[in-house]
Amino acid sequence: MLYWSSVIVKIETVLGVHGTTIRLIGRLSAECLPLLRAHIDAGGSSVVLEMDEVTLVDMDVVRFLIDCQARGIELRDCSAYIREWIAREHESDT
Repeated sequence: MLYWSSVIVKIETVLGVHGTTIRLIGRLSAECLPLLRAHIDAGGSSVVLEMDEVTLVDMDVVRFLIDCQARGIELRDCSAYIREWIAREHESDT
């Protein structure tokens, strides 16, 4: 499956034997979160977000990613700047 959003993000869903990989490419913003949520919900119990080609995120996406991690969703190959932002935001919430 291949989906394009007007928010300059590409979402590819790959169904595998051990779960679903959702590959994210481009810039993620709050506008794309409903579509991304739908992909995650359709992915079943084992979902991985492949993020090696994510170039930009906003605060809403960071909070969404924190929630994803809390739900057991793996953020694979997430860039250092996004991981740092997630860590800082997570610390400020505690």
